[in-house]
Amino acid sequence: MAKPEQIDELITKMSEERSRLIEVLASLDETTAEYCPRHLEGEGQWSAKQQSAHLTEMETAYRGWVEAALGQDNPDVTAVRGDPVAIPLEKAHDHPLSAHLAALDTQRTTTLELIRSLEPADFERTATHKWFGSLTVMQWLRSYYRHDRMHVDQLSGREPEYKPNFTTGVEPDQRRAGSR
Repeated sequence: MAKPEQIDELITKMSEERSRLIEVLASLDETTAEYCPRHLEGEGQWSAKQQSAHLTEMETAYRGWVEAALGQDNPDVTAVRGDPVAIPLEKAHDHPLSAHLAALDTQRTTTLELIRSLEPADFERTATHKWFGSLTVMQWLRSYYRHDRMHVDQLSGREPEYKPNFTTGVEPDQRRAGSR
């Protein structure tokens, strides 16, 4: 069962990492936010707007996985998609950076509301995804701030310290439709 200090730490880290991400994104102009660094690999090639849209989509996906774990015993969440988002990845450059910032803020507010509604025992429930294996709700939720941190590093031109642990050992190409 999650202890109150663990839940508080989770909320603090989620808020701090999202604030860092917003700060980095807000410092960009529209042209810079659409620049795709082709010399990098994987998500590192994505523009800031694409990374923002990806994070918004993944916020809803992670939340869907957590909600499935709360409703069933260790469900397979591989096919669970999050709620539709205002700015999907493939339309990232069609929207101003301010819309991306608002979407990130809205999604994180919704996620924090979900966390605050949970009972300590809920954090121990599990869900399984083909990319990540079986994780507890607490582990899924910790993925949020680690994912934000990874993208802050990418946006800042640094090799990300955090690397997701994919069961296949290889990051799937999430730019392809339906691969999330």
